[in-house]
Amino acid sequence: MHRTVFVWSCIVAFTLVLGTLAFLTFPFDRRGKVVHLYARLWGWLILLANGVKVTVKGLKNIDPERSYIYMCNHLGSFDIFALLAYLPVQFRWLAKAELFRIPVLGWAMSTAGYISLDRSERKRAYRSMEVAAQKIKEGTSVVIFPEGSRSLDGSLQPFMKGGFTLAIKAGVPIVPLTIAGAWEIMPRDTLRIRKGDIGIVIDRPIETKGFTMKDREQLMKEAEERIRANFSILVREHTDAT
Repeated sequence: MHRTVFVWSCIVAFTLVLGTLAFLTFPFDRRGKVVHLYARLWGWLILLANGVKVTVKGLKNIDPERSYIYMCNHLGSFDIFALLAYLPVQFRWLAKAELFRIPVLGWAMSTAGYISLDRSERKRAYRSMEVAAQKIKEGTSVVIFPEGSRSLDGSLQPFMKGGFTLAIKAGVPIVPLTIAGAWEIMPRDTLRIRKGDIGIVIDRPIETKGFTMKDREQLMKEAEERIRANFSILVREHTDAT
């Protein structure tokens, strides 16, 4: 309980301080690059507050100068902190619209240029995808959770098609990301925070140039297979370590 109270107090404090800095910086940083660095610091500080060790494999598979769509499984809230802190590239989240309504956090996300995905109706969802595709074509990398929500039991859920539609529209490679350990730290159905470590694997990019919507199922299958294979390895390594 002491750990939970301490870490949540840190999350609130870090969000208020860095969110305020984001507002002050935004007039001079319209593309959100500096604000994203604040977000990286925010994630790193939260991991530090909870004593989370993060290991990353496969950094050599990505070119920081290229734009990608990063597809990652979603186990819990600590996925977000780990990816912000340890994915060393400029990227933007494609996040559900509800998060943008949270005071301070939502404002900071907007100033950073994160993309709101409104799934309340089909037309709004389509418009969100069009905005995201245009930003990616202009050189912005995006991180997506293709499962759509956090895992209920720590296992992978079926993938949704939207992110793969976006990849084809934008014509940029998909980078499969795999994360493990976040569910054990804070499962979806609780606010209690436990100690734990996180592993991340960055797989080789999957090219999408020249693909059409007829190839969407193929792309989704390949990305999901890679993420599931890497997840099994990470889970086995975590089990052996403990």
